Amino acid sequence: MALIATLADGLGTDCVPFLNEAVERCWNSDHLRSISMAVAHFPTDAAFGLLLARMDNKHIRPALQEAMQRCPARALRLLAEAGLKDGKNAPAARQLLNTHVTLNSTLLPQLLSQLDAKAAELVRSLDGARERVAEASPQALPPLLASPPWTRKRTPRKPQVLSGLQPDDTRRLEWREGEREQWAGHPSGGWEYPPTTDWDQEARKILKGNYGLWQTTRLFKQGPVEVLTPWLETWRPEDLWGGQESFTPVVAKYGMAALPLVLKVAAANPAHLTPLLMPFLDLGAARLMADGLIRLKSVQTTARSWFARHGIAAGLMLVPDALGQPGPARKAAEQALRLVASTEGADAVLAAVAAEHGGQAAEIVAEALAVDPLEQALPTRIPALPSWVQPAVLPQILLTSGEALPDEAVRHVLTMLALSRPGDPYPGLTVVSEACRADSLAAFAWALFEEWRQAAMPAKESWILQTLGPWGNDETVRRLTPILRDWPGQGAHHRAVEGLNVLAEIGSDAALMHLHGIAQRAKFKALKVRAQEKISEVAEGLGLTGEQLSDRLVPDLGLDPDGTTVVDYGTRRFTVGFDEQLRPFVLDADGKRRKDLPAPGAKDDQELAPAERKRFMALKKDVRTVASDQIRRLEAAMVTQRSWTAAEFRELFVQHPLVWHLARRLVWLADVDGTATSFRVAEDRSFADVNDDAFTLADDATVRLAHPLHLGDTLPEWSELFADYEILQPFAQLGRPVLRLTREEETANRLHRFEGCKVPVGRLLGLTKRGWERGVPHDAGIERWFSKRLAEGRHLVIALDEGIAVGVVDMFPDQTFETVWLDTEPCDYWSSRHYPLRFGDLDPLTASELLADLEAATAQ
Repeated sequence: MALIATLADGLGTDCVPFLNEAVERCWNSDHLRSISMAVAHFPTDAAFGLLLARMDNKHIRPALQEAMQRCPARALRLLAEAGLKDGKNAPAARQLLNTHVTLNSTLLPQLLSQLDAKAAELVRSLDGARERVAEASPQALPPLLASPPWTRKRTPRKPQVLSGLQPDDTRRLEWREGEREQWAGHPSGGWEYPPTTDWDQEARKILKGNYGLWQTTRLFKQGPVEVLTPWLETWRPEDLWGGQESFTPVVAKYGMAALPLVLKVAAANPAHLTPLLMPFLDLGAARLMADGLIRLKSVQTTARSWFARHGIAAGLMLVPDALGQPGPARKAAEQALRLVASTEGADAVLAAVAAEHGGQAAEIVAEALAVDPLEQALPTRIPALPSWVQPAVLPQILLTSGEALPDEAVRHVLTMLALSRPGDPYPGLTVVSEACRADSLAAFAWALFEEWRQAAMPAKESWILQTLGPWGNDETVRRLTPILRDWPGQGAHHRAVEGLNVLAEIGSDAALMHLHGIAQRAKFKALKVRAQEKISEVAEGLGLTGEQLSDRLVPDLGLDPDGTTVVDYGTRRFTVGFDEQLRPFVLDADGKRRKDLPAPGAKDDQELAPAERKRFMALKKDVRTVASDQIRRLEAAMVTQRSWTAAEFRELFVQHPLVWHLARRLVWLADVDGTATSFRVAEDRSFADVNDDAFTLADDATVRLAHPLHLGDTLPEWSELFADYEILQPFAQLGRPVLRLTREEETANRLHRFEGCKVPVGRLLGLTKRGWERGVPHDAGIERWFSKRLAEGRHLVIALDEGIAVGVVDMFPDQTFETVWLDTEPCDYWSSRHYPLRFGDLDPLTASELLADLEAATAQ
């Protein structure tokens, strides 16, 4: 290594191909680091380019940084070139360029003269090239940022012990609305036991024979509760792989009888199985959650949700531990009580403690709650900041007075962030948020996040991702969402789940809109499910259902009441409107339609025009997200016949400045006392019937979207009216095909007309946008079926040949529909099973939509 470094200057470019091959052939990380560091000593563009092309490799990154320091001019030029390209490394190159510019600010005038015009323009636009804001004096800082508690000697607190208290041994189940049904409906797959099964004998065979988790949970799910409960209470499985999916239907079916099992498996695998305890209020569960709150990062989010769900009752269970001998159990219980007090109120908690355990217990708990949170939250060892976190390369944090925090104060802020836990920020961060400008905190948090990504997202510094929660804004949401959508495909599912918590914590309309979008359309099923759970938590906190929350998450994006906005360039003004797909269009001052908003010109206001164009570009991105989601949701609402009250319809559809563009291009039904009348929303937001006469929507009416099946003889008239007005619909409604089952199919369980059809796998996966779901992976990671939920306990299932390979969906480019049938849950087809469901039991609308999906998929 030393010899290569010494000879590098003399060898020149001749050895770069050799070193490139050496990098490609490296067989371990140590060799890769050594070879790449040798490359860093070659003073050539080719050598630097070799490292730059592999900047996403954490073992090569130190060598790239070494090369940047050795030749700042070359680094500036080549990083700018990479940042101007459209390749996958461009964002990372711009991030590195910004850091490089910041660290070499004194050389910047000299370095800029060596760049071409485009590269120089890029460099000047970076945060690192801007003039630094003057730093505030120590006297102008909040005391916390000048002298935080970890820089001072701490006074230990001697806890009071109150022995003899008996813990509350209450045990009960608290299900949320629809939660138990959701857990019960979790697919287990496989065949069903015959009615003649001897369940005691089968349980003895399965449990004594050490069968796998899948076979055992299938036994408990299908067998009678009264026979299998004693077996469940003594079952202690060792194989816990896939446990959450396997255990949830068992918990739903057996309730409290499943608690001993759940406590055992949650303790054995807390990171994955603690969520099984969510509906249980129990001392053992409380202790597990409290322990996870302070000890296990993987459990903290679940634990906080559990205590929020069970409130003061959960806290009371831990009072004896909180007043016991000092140790881990007391520390965990005290922290849990502080958490409950933060949401329920300290006075309410203390009153409950006094009523349950007496005044002395309440006094000791009050003392624990009154500990200075800034000192109480400090661990024994203050975390050290990584070397790659440098205040000098991050955007300045600005005080509300306009001055910037000094580097030392920024390090204190970073330490507070490192002390924070998911959902439990260090209390001093509130002081920072109040003293500093929100926009500068958002920019600082995002730059810090990008530095973490550049460092290969080390787990030890995952607190950086959480920083985006309290300080992020809508721009953060727009940047973060595509990243966390992709993380599961990069082996970072856990990071993606943490990202969902960040979106929920930001909590703006835009953040919840994107969170809902992930819950509906994420291509990774596990991430999609967790997003749905997070949306449900948010909805419950607001007293809404998930769908009701989704209705209210559509942002107005600052549009005028008529659904337009004006872009003002100073000398020119443009009106932005939206078509039937919510695609924006631009009108000149004279009403002439343009393809796009023009770039600012020399005569336009040089400050106002660029800002307005930037606003327009952000608006386009946001509307694109809203459009795909709302069109899909409205079509799904038509298929499921979801309804709204008249007041909700007016507020959420007619008066909304964006959604009304879609609402006025559809036909609606008003139901009053069992009578349905079709109507539309006119351009002036009034209502009209099929004869184009004024229609009055009754206050007690319920409103839903019309399906062609419901329009009967008026369907041709509505189609003609929309054609006359040249109204284009956002999705097929009036022109939607209406299909029907044959008489033979109505009495059958299978749709033979589609069996044997070959379908391209891409077309099949396209049906997931219409509510279809991929099957559970089995042998060799193959998904053997494809299904759609039609109603509770009713699914249309397609057995596939060869099946879809997880992670390599094009391994089998064509899928053959082996069997198409109705079942109570998605699973394999077994010819020996009895299938009682019949297609004739489906309502005509469901049958028509199902047939339309299958015909579209199998069309030649």
